[in-house]
Amino acid sequence: MWQSLIAFLLLPFFLINGNPGWEEYKSFEGKFRVLVPGEMQVSERVIHTDIGEIKYITHYYQDTQREAENAMYMVTYCDYPEYTIHSDSTALIEDFFTNTVEAAVESVAGKLRYSDALNYKEFPGRHWRVDYRAGHATLKSRAFLVKNRFYTVQTATERGRSMNKATDDFFDSFAILVE
Repeated sequence: MWQSLIAFLLLPFFLINGNPGWEEYKSFEGKFRVLVPGEMQVSERVIHTDIGEIKYITHYYQDTQREAENAMYMVTYCDYPEYTIHSDSTALIEDFFTNTVEAAVESVAGKLRYSDALNYKEFPGRHWRVDYRAGHATLKSRAFLVKNRFYTVQTATERGRSMNKATDDFFDSFAILVE
């Protein structure tokens, strides 16, 4: 009886927080929050482009447990120089996201399984799935352009585990802190 009562009392906590044991991660510099199953690490890299240097910041958690639903959880963001791309530049947005998805597929030598428009509040975005490593792994991505900041939220897993609740919880928990 006590077990049923305790489970009933904890049910609202699990409904609010998704997977038990997950914690909220906030990046004030990145202006986002997300629920993750472990401690996030941060890496930075600078890409030299025709429009100048772009600094990509990646927050990631790599799950080393063999039975984990996903091997990797990532949130990457970068700021594009003023006047190059902006979330209200409707003429450029479609090409921007098409090129982004193509670059993602190419970067893992994978095969695009789907890609579709997706918005975050009033900001444009895209979601897609790429199978890679000879079809044995899957990379799921959601990307949003918020003014001139570009966010990508991703999970990587074995292809047989690609339809999992952990990816949905991770994606659905992502939120911009300041717009």
